[in-house]
Amino acid sequence: MDLGLTGKRALVLASSRGLGLGIAKALASEGAHVLLVGRSGDRLTENCKAINAEDQVKANGGKADWVWGDLSDENFVEAMKAAVKEKLGGIDILVNNTGGPTPGTAEEMTADKLDTFFQSMVLRVITLTNAFLPQMKEQGFGRILTCASSGVFEPIANLALSNTLRSALVGWNKTIATEVAGFGITANMLLPGRIHTDRIDELDGANAKRTGKSVEDIRAASLKTIPAGRLGKVEEFAAAGAFLCSVPASYVTGTMLRVDGGASRSI
Repeated sequence: MDLGLTGKRALVLASSRGLGLGIAKALASEGAHVLLVGRSGDRLTENCKAINAEDQVKANGGKADWVWGDLSDENFVEAMKAAVKEKLGGIDILVNNTGGPTPGTAEEMTADKLDTFFQSMVLRVITLTNAFLPQMKEQGFGRILTCASSGVFEPIANLALSNTLRSALVGWNKTIATEVAGFGITANMLLPGRIHTDRIDELDGANAKRTGKSVEDIRAASLKTIPAGRLGKVEEFAAAGAFLCSVPASYVTGTMLRVDGGASRSI
């Protein structure tokens, strides 16, 4: 399938590693000019070198650049606007991806923690999207993809902050999708289950410490809850993201797509 992404310009947040990097690679492989964002210049430099050296990226005319950015910085939105103008010349695709908050129970959610992570996980996503909507409307094309978590369907134990804040984006995404659909803009959410990343390893370690079990036991127990019987691959998640950002997906909007190996039991 031709995804129609050749020459499209994409900003991918939190893409120095993990799921964000996976989506950036997938978009570049389809011919998009991708701008990676993160807090590690060395890691982003190496990522871009690796992406730009891939045969499929070169064959399809894709390209990767990077810019330093911290979602907790109050100047983040302005910095991204300037970087997009300088490095991409405009934007067609915005991938809203953020790091996860610290693990913990609902009782452990203090006002300070809520405020801190609300700023980086919710407020920046909304204000950045609003900043790019005028251009997307003017050109009659735009793709907004927001990565969240399967916790918005089935709250995940010991991830109360994530369950709470990511769920706020569900209502926002559905609302904005209906508002901009007539301009050729789609807004969808991509929900990972247990995709094997550093974040999953960190969470398994935290759960092992909390319960007194070994990391191996924690991992084995989690695999039993996944009908597919394994952790997902970043490439599998990223492929779904690339499709939602594509031209053929122009009639898909306001949706939440789960990539979880069938783990969610909700309908």
